[in-house]
Amino acid sequence: MLVLNYIEETCLRHPDRPAVTDEQGSYTFAELRSKALYIAAAIKRHADFSCAPILVYLPKGKECIVSFLGIVYSGNVYTPTNVNFPFPAVQSIIEILKPRLFISDRKNAAKLCKNGVDAKYIIIYEDVVPAEFDVPKAFLQLIDTDPVYVFFTSGSTGVPKGVTISHKNIIDFIEWAQKRFRIDGQHIIGNQAPFYFDTSILDIYLCFKTGAHMHIIPEKFFAFPVKLIQYVNEKEINFIFWVPSVLCNIANKDMFKNFELPHLRKILFAGEVMPNKQLNYWRKHLPNCLYANLYGPTEITVICIYYIVDRDFTDEEPLPIGVPCENTGILLLDENDNLVVECGVRGEICVRGASLSHGYWNNAQKTAEVFCQNPLNPHYPEKIYRTGDLAHYNDRGEIMFDGRKDFQIKHLGHRIELGEIETASSSLNGLKTVSADYDNIKQEIVLFFSGEVDEKELRLFLLNQLPKYMAPTRFIKLDKFPYNDNGKIDRKMLKSKFIEGQM
Repeated sequence: MLVLNYIEETCLRHPDRPAVTDEQGSYTFAELRSKALYIAAAIKRHADFSCAPILVYLPKGKECIVSFLGIVYSGNVYTPTNVNFPFPAVQSIIEILKPRLFISDRKNAAKLCKNGVDAKYIIIYEDVVPAEFDVPKAFLQLIDTDPVYVFFTSGSTGVPKGVTISHKNIIDFIEWAQKRFRIDGQHIIGNQAPFYFDTSILDIYLCFKTGAHMHIIPEKFFAFPVKLIQYVNEKEINFIFWVPSVLCNIANKDMFKNFELPHLRKILFAGEVMPNKQLNYWRKHLPNCLYANLYGPTEITVICIYYIVDRDFTDEEPLPIGVPCENTGILLLDENDNLVVECGVRGEICVRGASLSHGYWNNAQKTAEVFCQNPLNPHYPEKIYRTGDLAHYNDRGEIMFDGRKDFQIKHLGHRIELGEIETASSSLNGLKTVSADYDNIKQEIVLFFSGEVDEKELRLFLLNQLPKYMAPTRFIKLDKFPYNDNGKIDRKMLKSKFIEGQM
């Protein structure tokens, strides 16, 4: 089976149903498919290659979805990026990916050419014309292990890594998600995630599979909660999969004092830790919604562990990440690669199953480091992915996230998870956003925070919440936190400006 089966079958059932809507308008499923086939034909006219990378350099909108789909129909691999990125960041992706073609519009194609891309390798979206495309032939030439997309994630060395995901990977994920969250054609999806961020895969491919209507919410609205809520209400959106920072912003501004979200029924979140204080605000005001905490790195096709919130939590408690998704194996391995099963004992989250990526595009060395043989299985080849994340089981058998291995510090002779400090801090009334880091030169724990609290109040609160050796010694209050394009706190910027910049 291929992901193209999703759009083919949905087009047969619901050709005139709206598929994707942005600020400029909508495409039905039939229109989406037709326009994608025109893109596929344009690619084939250029050169009849397959499984080759094609960079999509377009503003976020329904034209991106058409381009992704057209590239897949052509038997090739798409990589989205952001036209607003500084071009050196785009250039680093180009150097690793080595795209055979680019799809762009006239405005942004000029930017590509200005930075050294040969115009003959650029397909201009506005210039694509209707043309015949042999769909049955395309299906005959593809298999489910062929790659669909390459998404780039930041690397610890500063060099991005291109995660390569196949038809089989996506289908394994989407079949589980549709069944687990009971998604059908009556759902109206409110897309927040940028298309180069892997959580967008759930929105896009659930739309293709089920006939659900996906609204691409204008990016500017996420900075203005009033407009965001008004948009969600106007479009009657009932399903969202957003990063926690967006949900926290709505809670921190007490938006439900003046607004309601009567249509919303399912609220999923992933990408960073969701504090229970802000989640409790949502649950208080929208008690009839389903809430789900999802965990997974890009390398395992979006999600491998999930928790449907099924009980009450205090503001101070951490939220479980839950249990493995269907057809996914989770191993917690200690430093000696022994399996951790005891309650409260930490291990690295390692993943096995059909969701695992092929590895990193043009980076065999890094692939071999983290996609490796299961150390518990000496009998036959079995790949696992080492996430670099730490976790433990609670007394209910649920997995609790403990942060990154590289987010663990050694301070005053103790191993400390900075995430524990953030969890303890976030429960203080009046505190909105918090981020912990470590100054290796001065050997200080640094806590960034915002909200209606002062340093003295926060310091005293944490001394009652944490062992003394875990208490931050430097506090930096911010009027506003920096966020990256994925909607997460930009920790690198904070460290560069306030910690490394002070050395």
